[in-house]
Amino acid sequence: MGKRRSRRNAPDPVRLDVFNHLFAAAAEEMGAVLLRSSLSPNIRERRDFSCALFDAEGRMIGQAAHLPIHLGSTPMSVRSAIDAIDMQPGDAVCLNDPFAGGTHLPDITLVSPVFVSKPARGRRARPDFYCANRAHHADVGGSEPGSMAAVGDVHGEGLRIPPVRLVRGGEVDREMLALLLANMRVPRERQGDLLAQWSTNRTGETRLTDLVREYGVRELRQRAIELMDWTERLTRELLRALPDREVAFEDELETPGDPVRIRVELKKAKDRLTCDFRATDAAPESSLNATRAVTLSAVFYVLRTLLPDFTPTNDGILRPVEVLTRRGTLVDAVYPSGVSAGNVETSQRLVDVLLGAFAKLTPGIPAASAGTMSNLTFGGPPAGAASAREPFAYYETSPGGAGASAAGPGAHLVQTHMTNTRNTPIEELELSYPVRVLGLEARRASGGGGRHRGGDGLTKRLLFLEPVHVSFVGQRQKKGPWGLAGGRAGKPGTLGLKASAGGGARRLTGNWSGRLASGAILRVDTPGGGGYGRT
Repeated sequence: MGKRRSRRNAPDPVRLDVFNHLFAAAAEEMGAVLLRSSLSPNIRERRDFSCALFDAEGRMIGQAAHLPIHLGSTPMSVRSAIDAIDMQPGDAVCLNDPFAGGTHLPDITLVSPVFVSKPARGRRARPDFYCANRAHHADVGGSEPGSMAAVGDVHGEGLRIPPVRLVRGGEVDREMLALLLANMRVPRERQGDLLAQWSTNRTGETRLTDLVREYGVRELRQRAIELMDWTERLTRELLRALPDREVAFEDELETPGDPVRIRVELKKAKDRLTCDFRATDAAPESSLNATRAVTLSAVFYVLRTLLPDFTPTNDGILRPVEVLTRRGTLVDAVYPSGVSAGNVETSQRLVDVLLGAFAKLTPGIPAASAGTMSNLTFGGPPAGAASAREPFAYYETSPGGAGASAAGPGAHLVQTHMTNTRNTPIEELELSYPVRVLGLEARRASGGGGRHRGGDGLTKRLLFLEPVHVSFVGQRQKKGPWGLAGGRAGKPGTLGLKASAGGGARRLTGNWSGRLASGAILRVDTPGGGGYGRT
């Protein structure tokens, strides 16, 4: 009788899948609004943003297929906003604090409450759901344009924003907005992007309200719970299929001195998994430090890649998982550590060590991919330069080679793992900024050899037409991405500079910043992916 009752009360899988797609479609529509209403090329063209929906407790219930680094970490920012601010109808809370669930300062998150049910008499209304989006702003202040300075203190990287109300009761708080914009280099562009983020959340609120009208708030809440439970069951099934073992893997990040090490130990027991990063090195005095939110995001992403394609992506993924970190280390940075590169570089190495460990538990894991986002920022006019041009700031990442696997060769020229952005169209780049693209091509034979070759990286050459301040943050410039099962490593990346069109070229380090004169040419070569199998 009990089994028959449980089967009778079990959620209808077809209806559940419908609701999964309804939540995802609402988040996708939020993203469509953001890319069509934002001003900066980084959001409008590169699509460096993510959108998701959350329940009343701040648990993610649905997301769009945007950036893994954002989507796995945004829940911590949403919970920080809920804890800090008593949100009322029409409010929107803004934050970028890396130590409150953020990743790095350019990633600004907006959280909006959704009120759809009437409170009991004498009780105050509480949000039924939340909408949130996170977008990378091309500049949020700091010592260098682009807010990606390679410093060891977060205060040198830009403006740190704790949870604050940017919108109150449907009206923008102009004083708060003015305070934020006064600390950013391109205020007109930042204002347009922030208001676009607000419009994005309003779209999510409208779609959730429409769903409540059609299905009722009680059913919507219940389906959200069932979807998270479904994802948890699928994750436990995945873990049960793996052998009960303890495995470990480590890799390193390059610094001007000695490399710093990330080590993970996986302990799999029945349908539970422990990811132990406590043997990772202490936080260096650099921008490579990752907050715990970034580490959780990497674990979330890797597990999601191992799950069936149809799995709903939500809070349920991490329920059977314990993630152990030690505060003050490279993967659990504490205030006031520099973190700008932890989000973009250390996150990639976290994925590498996790995949390397999982390769000892299950087949089908690929070799290491490029392992870097090859971050380039430039802006101007430089301090003291005479120019009639308005201040500008630009940010981009460059694709590399994907790692090969038993299934075949790695893909060429792709953003891998924690990033999922597009390239800025050359026409847009040259129209908006004083730069000319001299070359953009595949870096042939940069993928590692093996039975299946790793994917090739990219070669890009940029000619600057005015004086600019340039920063580059990258990794895998000393050792290429590792191969697997006897495959060879991919070629490391390189960064080269010709100070003038007729001058000689010199190689720069993977983390470099400086002022360039008009006529300078910068060359970026991104790493190829690791190969798979012996030839």
